[in-house]
Amino acid sequence: MTALALTLAVPMAGCNQDASEVESVATIPVTITAKDQTHRFNVEVARTDAEQDKGLMFRTSLPADSGMLFPFDKPRIGSFWMKNTLIPLDIIFIRADGSIDRIAENTIPESLEPVVSGGEVSAVLELAGGTAARLGIDETAKVAWKDGK
Repeated sequence: MTALALTLAVPMAGCNQDASEVESVATIPVTITAKDQTHRFNVEVARTDAEQDKGLMFRTSLPADSGMLFPFDKPRIGSFWMKNTLIPLDIIFIRADGSIDRIAENTIPESLEPVVSGGEVSAVLELAGGTAARLGIDETAKVAWKDGK
C-alpha cells in the first residue's frame, strides 16, 4: 500500500515542480550609458529571496541582450557566487545613483569563491560573460531602469 502511495505521489510532485519552472518571469528594460552610447537590455528581475538565491543557476545560455537584475531594499555590500551557474557572467554592482561600483567580468562558472562589491550597492545586474568588454562598459557608465513591480 505504501509503495502505491509513493508511486502516485512522485508524478504529482513532478508536475508541481514542472509547473513552477514554466511560470513566465517578467522582464524590464535596463539601459547602460557608456561613453556616449546607450545599450539596452531586457532583464528578468529577481525580487524575492528565493528568486535571488536561484539567480541564473542551471542556465546553459543567456542571450546577448538579456540578463537578471537583483534590486535590494536598502544598499548593502553585494556578494554573489557561481554555484550551479553554468555560464560565465559579468556581474555589475550598482550604487543607488546608478553609477557602477564594480564590474566582475567573466566570472568562473560553478565557482564557490565569493564575488563581492567594493562598497554598498542598491542592485546587481548580471549579463552574459564578456558583454562589458564587448560594449565598452566600465565603472564610468551609468545604469538606469524603471521597475513597475
